[in-house]
Amino acid sequence: MAQFKIYGNAESLAGKQQQISDVLHQASVGVLGLPADKRFHRFIPLDPESFIYPDSRSSSYTIIEGILFEGREVATKKRFYRALFDGFRDTLGIEPNDLEIVLIETPRHDWGIRGLPADELNLDYKVRT
Repeated sequence: MAQFKIYGNAESLAGKQQQISDVLHQASVGVLGLPADKRFHRFIPLDPESFIYPDSRSSSYTIIEGILFEGREVATKKRFYRALFDGFRDTLGIEPNDLEIVLIETPRHDWGIRGLPADELNLDYKVRT
């Protein structure tokens, strides 16, 4: 299980949500091992006065915050970061300097999904990759 929030300038995100979601989903499925039918993406467009960042970033500056079940190896998470950096550059023209990614892992017992604590669910995919 994973849920992602994508923060960015409202103008910069406008019209790009589907492409961003597709790049993020491709990396989530291909690297993190999430099922193809599990896409949970929330876009949070911010006005300039609500999104302050250093001059070393452009108006395309984007933050991805992912909340995941714990258990993935460090090497897997690093492959995920690389896939996003490459995908954002190649598909959206957003350079790695303008993309920041944070993954927050939580134990399954801290999630409630489909009427159960997640540690009581039988998942159809592996979390430990």
